[in-house]
Amino acid sequence: MGPSPYFDELSQMIRQTTARFVEREVAPGIDEWERQGGFPRSLYRKAGAAGLLGLDYPEQYGGTPCDLFGLIAMSEALMRCGSGGLFASLLSHNIGLPPVVNFGSEALKQRVIPPVLSGDKIAALAITEPGGGSDVANLRTTAVRDGAHYHINGAKTFITSGSRADLFTVAVRTGKVGHHGISLLLVEADRPGFSRGGKLNKMGWHASDTAELFFDDCRVPVDNLIGRENHGFPIIMSNFQKERMSLAVMANVTSELALEASLEYVRQRQTFGRPLADHQVIRHKLAEMATRLTASKQMLYHTASRLNQGESVLMEMSMAKNLATDTSDFITHDAVQIFGGMGYMSESLVERLYRDSRILSIGGGTREIMNEIIAKCLIGH
Repeated sequence: MGPSPYFDELSQMIRQTTARFVEREVAPGIDEWERQGGFPRSLYRKAGAAGLLGLDYPEQYGGTPCDLFGLIAMSEALMRCGSGGLFASLLSHNIGLPPVVNFGSEALKQRVIPPVLSGDKIAALAITEPGGGSDVANLRTTAVRDGAHYHINGAKTFITSGSRADLFTVAVRTGKVGHHGISLLLVEADRPGFSRGGKLNKMGWHASDTAELFFDDCRVPVDNLIGRENHGFPIIMSNFQKERMSLAVMANVTSELALEASLEYVRQRQTFGRPLADHQVIRHKLAEMATRLTASKQMLYHTASRLNQGESVLMEMSMAKNLATDTSDFITHDAVQIFGGMGYMSESLVERLYRDSRILSIGGGTREIMNEIIAKCLIGH
């Protein structure tokens, strides 16, 4: 597969910088971090110093502006560490911080953004609730205004970086039932009334910390409101576009790594007196895997290029996410099958890729939600 025409010289420099960072700071420890269920907090500062955390953020807050393909190049290179969990936690600010950047007050931006981009503080997004899943419009965590403060009560779950993030962009109900009554508040982890549960055990993403959050009359200043009161739902929806793009990138690199591992394995493995690569059934599996991956990558790149130009690609990004995650599920499944018993061993990369792939069609809006968005766009309501 040749180079893509979508990536300019800056994007290629970003890819090379990230690849060096992965080789130097991530690759030596990733297997141990997967076993331990987390990575050192110091990695955030190292990533900040390398400029990875600030990509696609305004320069006045310590960021480095770039187009979407600079962000994609960094994401693809980082995902090649082979751990979706590390990727998700190290870059959790990329879903937690954009609402502040795009809709927060200038004072909030100045206070929050620089320490996150430097890696001194960790930011996360807190939307999902116990029993709520993808039903964002009916969230139950409440925030009642009392003078200069909001009092927050409720709980969030499945929050990436939840067990150690310093700052949370939290979706709360400030108005009536439905999407018209939702707001976003920036909540610092040291606020009285805020607490978190222990790390949640997961099928995959072992290097990522995931936790429940609890708000018991947690007092937050009105100045921490992001955007206007009761106007948080459109902000959440706009935030989903880049998150879905990121998940599609994760899925495509997961597929790429699984395919590469399979190609290397079939060239070496001998069965029935000849290389595994000589068996037609294996060769056809590889052909199907490569075809699906190529189609998925090209659809994502094309959709991202349109988003880069300011076009509305709600339907197409939903399609790209579904295609990418379907592809990663297919390719990682066949990779484990090609490896046989070794593919079931935790020492095997394809075993980890298989587990990590499963969350990608759930996060950022489930596959079923994506299909509903696509259908509504097609039908017109």
